[in-house]
Amino acid sequence: MNPSAPLLVYLPDEAATLSFAGRFYRALPFGCLVFLRGNLGAGKTAFVRGCLREAGYNGAVKSPTFTLVEEYFLGGCAVYHFDLYRLADPEELEWMGMRDYLRPDAICFIEWPERGEGVLPDADVEIDLAIEGASRNLSVMPISSIGRKIKENLM
Repeated sequence: MNPSAPLLVYLPDEAATLSFAGRFYRALPFGCLVFLRGNLGAGKTAFVRGCLREAGYNGAVKSPTFTLVEEYFLGGCAVYHFDLYRLADPEELEWMGMRDYLRPDAICFIEWPERGEGVLPDADVEIDLAIEGASRNLSVMPISSIGRKIKENLM
C-alpha cells in the first residue's frame, strides 16, 4: 500500500464523524498541523468537536468564523481551531501572530486553509469532507512524515 495515498472513510452520520475524529485525535502528536477542507456544512467543525471530546473537552465547540481562532487547553496541550473563511487577505495571519500558534506543544486545526495560502506552512495531514446526503465521505491525506505516521496509526 502506498503510504502517501489517502485513507478513505465513509461516515454514515454525525455520530460516526465524531467517533472517527476521536480515533484521529488519539493518533495526533503535539506540534501537528491539520488542514480541514470541504464545503459549507460538510462537517469540519463537527470533526474538530469530535477531536476535542476525545481530548476531554465537554464545553460548546463552535466554528470560529468571526473570531478566526478558538483556543482550548487540554491535558498539557494547546489546541487551536482556526476558521479562515472570512479572512480577507492571507497577510492578516501575520498580523494576528499565526507563527505563535504553530508550536511544538500545540495542535492546530485550520478550516479553509486555502484562504491563508502563501503564509501558512504545509500541513502534516489534510482532512477532506464531502457531503453525500446525510452521510460524509472523508479523506485523510498525509502530507508530511508525521501525516504518514498518523494515517498508519488509523489503519
